[in-house]
Amino acid sequence: MMADLPLDAMTSPVTASLMDLQAVDVRFGRVHALTGVTLRIAPGERVALVGANGSGKSTLLRVLHGLVPASAVHCHTAPARQQAMLFQRPHMLRTSAQNNVALALWLRGSRWADARAQALAALHRVGLQAIALQNARTLSGGQQQRVALARAWALRADVLLLDEPTSSLDPHAKREVEALMAEFAEGHAELASAQPVTMVFSSHNLGQVKRLASRVVYLEHGRLVADLPVHDFFNGPLPEAARLFVKGELV
Repeated sequence: MMADLPLDAMTSPVTASLMDLQAVDVRFGRVHALTGVTLRIAPGERVALVGANGSGKSTLLRVLHGLVPASAVHCHTAPARQQAMLFQRPHMLRTSAQNNVALALWLRGSRWADARAQALAALHRVGLQAIALQNARTLSGGQQQRVALARAWALRADVLLLDEPTSSLDPHAKREVEALMAEFAEGHAELASAQPVTMVFSSHNLGQVKRLASRVVYLEHGRLVADLPVHDFFNGPLPEAARLFVKGELV
């Protein structure tokens, strides 16, 4: 049982914060989606959000991205222009994969010809240059997620937020997208930036969490109940619900 553990035993220390949430509450009508969530994320961290269905993972990601209003003592997130968010089912416009990437650059002020050239380079980086002119809505789920990652690369995003990005993909596509997530997080100079990218993702795939995350945040009924380095989360004491989740007995 966890009653005798001090509160800071369930908290991972964070230094300089890129994103800082203090006592965040989110309600949808009478439903408390998040209650009293305090979370600080430093530049370059790779944070996995885990928990049972309905625990608040998607809502927390949307708060970080500025898509969901929240009441809070303090709520500082990275500027929208520095962020990119990938959803479980990425939204693709009814046009080519190249144009789906180029449009984001054009909206940021790039000339259309330059935007298309940068989009093609980004698609080449994720291995999709051969289907650049194909209608993005006809692509497989894995290909669409790679287009979304190419868009984030092209935008030089410093913060990547991902909501269950591989949950609906077949095993081969999962491996491809996961490999690109890992490479993106390294922040290679030819991709997004010379500095590591900050990555926050939700996942039910605990193997993926072990491979990609440096830190794990466990949510239960909208409350943050554990925030630990990845090794400690999988090898140390946990609250009962988190322990059952890790054992696969709570989904």
